[in-house]
Parts: sequence; structure tokens; C-alpha cells
Amino acid sequence: MNEFKGKVAVITGGAGGIGFGLAKHCVNEGMKVVLADVEGPALKEAEDSLRKANADVLAVPTDVSKISDVENLAAKTLDTFGGVHLLFNNAGVQTGKGKMFWEHTLADWQWVLGVNLWGVIHGVTVFLPIMLKQNVAGHVVNTASVAGLISSGAIVTYSVSKAAVVMLSESLYLQLKESNAPIGVTVACPSGVRSRLNDAERNRPSGLANPTELPRTPKQQAVIEMFEKLNEHGMAPEKFAGLVFNAIRNDQLYLLSHPDRNAFIQQRMENILQEKNPEL
Repeated sequence: MNEFKGKVAVITGGAGGIGFGLAKHCVNEGMKVVLADVEGPALKEAEDSLRKANADVLAVPTDVSKISDVENLAAKTLDTFGGVHLLFNNAGVQTGKGKMFWEHTLADWQWVLGVNLWGVIHGVTVFLPIMLKQNVAGHVVNTASVAGLISSGAIVTYSVSKAAVVMLSESLYLQLKESNAPIGVTVACPSGVRSRLNDAERNRPSGLANPTELPRTPKQQAVIEMFEKLNEHGMAPEKFAGLVFNAIRNDQLYLLSHPDRNAFIQQRMENILQEKNPEL
């Protein structure tokens, strides 16, 4: 896909971080933008900001873990703009940094997988048939993470969800190619990009809240501080958005935006091929 002017982009998690960086880039490309986010005030602020830039924008409060919300998002997109050409399944959350696997509650898993994995499944399930029926050039971008490609015990639920998004994207890419569909797929695997991901608990549903939180261990505190530093010095969302659009133009499946992480990815692949256990 090379022509963007006048086309329609749908962006989940669009009120901040990577999502809003993508939205601003879409506007600069002359696109119509649909912002979806679960955080109402931030969504309104993002919408107002884009309107001040004379953008053609629609904001739709959306919890991507709920299929009904995503169906509503699609309906409002079609009612307002008549189609969709770029789908950014970008919404994501993170919890329990530094926790052991067995310390995570079922509520942790349900929340993280509900947004990070089921949000992508819902997005593809609802929007892809629309895009296929249009029979024009389009592209699906799924935001995974380098955490889905490397061995790490620091963010268990998040890593599992993002690994699944990578496999989902690979399967979707192959099937669309096999079908000769005019729709490409990119799975973006960033490392540090400035966002409020570390503060994702602010949007955690009350029904999936943990009853009590144990005091942080020194390990957990160290992991939290590491991620805060990674975010503070992370890539600007606008720069990351530029890399995403380059990947779309090049029909590029994998986007590894942080080359300093490639050695870790390579080591994991070599460990698999050599049947070698990862090292601490």
C-alpha cells in the first residue's frame, strides 16, 4: 500500500503513546482517522488536538476486549467514512512487572490477554471482512513487542500475549498472500517507545482488579525502575510511526524498530535450533 491520502485509518489505543503517534502521522499523510480508546478523557483530548490540526477525525470509546465494542467501532467507522484501509490493532496493557508466573492471578491473565490478544483477534475478525469486501489496497498493523520475540521472565503475561500476536500476524500474512488479497500485514515489535504503558493499571476494569497486592520485592522494584528508565529514554512515538509507514509501503511483515535488541532475538532462535536452554 503506497497511497494514503483520503484513505481511512482505524487506530485502537489511539489516545496516547504509539497510537497517537500513528494518528498524527496518518493526518500528515492526508488520511481520515478513527481513534479508539478505553480512556475517555484522553480520547477527547487526542480528538481535540487532531481537530486543531484540521484533521478529519472520529473518536469512539472502545474496550477492545469486548467484541460488541469493536463491532460498534466498525459500524461508526463505516457510517462516518464509508470504509477502512489501515487497521492498527495497537491497544495494549501491562501488569505485574517482575512477578513470578505463579504469583499472577487469573485476573491478571484475563485482563492482559483480553486487551493484548483478544483485542487483536476482535479487530481482525470484525474489520478484515470489510477490508476484503472493498477489494482495494489495505494493510493491517498489529503492535506486538520485542518481548514477544525474546526470552524474559520480567513481564510474563505481557510477553505471552505479544508472542501470540506475532504468530497471529504471521498466519494472517501467509493466508492473505495465499488468497492473493490486496491487504498486507505488519507485526511491529518495538522495545522502548515513550508511552503510558507502565501506568496501564489506571485503566484496569474494577471487575478484574486484584483484591490485594503484596509488597514489592527488591527484584520487582528493580524491574519496575528498569522499565521506567526504558520508557523515559524511549523512541518518540512520531519516529516509530514513521518506521511503521515505511514497513507498510514496503509490504514488510516484521518491523524490528530497535536494532540493539536483535542480538537477543538471534540468541533465542539459536537456542531453539540447538535445543539449548536460555541462560539467566
